[in-house]
Amino acid sequence: MTRRLFLLSHGMTPALRAAAFPADEALEAGALMAARALPSVLPRAHLLLCAPERRTRETAEAAGLAALREERLADWDCGRWRGLGFDALAAAEPAAVSRWRNDPEAAPHGGESLLTLLARLRGWIDDLQRERDSERVLAVTHPAVVRAMVVAALDLPPEAFWRLDVRPLTLTELRGGRGAWNLLTFAAPLGRAGVTGEA
Repeated sequence: MTRRLFLLSHGMTPALRAAAFPADEALEAGALMAARALPSVLPRAHLLLCAPERRTRETAEAAGLAALREERLADWDCGRWRGLGFDALAAAEPAAVSRWRNDPEAAPHGGESLLTLLARLRGWIDDLQRERDSERVLAVTHPAVVRAMVVAALDLPPEAFWRLDVRPLTLTELRGGRGAWNLLTFAAPLGRAGVTGEA
């Protein structure tokens, strides 16, 4: 069976706009309005899932998705760095930030390393392959999780994570079966040509 996994990144938040490590924050008002326009352009799915954080739940609800909560789609745990701006943190802890960016095993913030995040998502993808009712899955999650999911699904080196960019309210599609996945669409802007309800 060929499975289709649609990953919807949540809408804009203050932390995303400020290049900060997010806490459990709400969407911006404009992002809620944009998410309300999504139902006509989202693909059909047999299984609707949502990461547990407020910003993903608000995106799903605004888009009219009755999504089930999936803990393994949670955002990258950056520990004590949550809520801090990247530039200020890089100035205050340059060695720690450099280690985090260059060593996929490092977690100087006390949360997840990049390798731990990739392993979590690789396990979720493997479990998804065994689910009978998951031929088409739509999951609302975080830009970092979408980036890591692409790396994990395609067996890319961990360093590829830093070369990917996922913007708010964009859709990424993976197609796969028997443990092999292909990237069909990466961060396609919703509402434009190429993203339709029957894609």
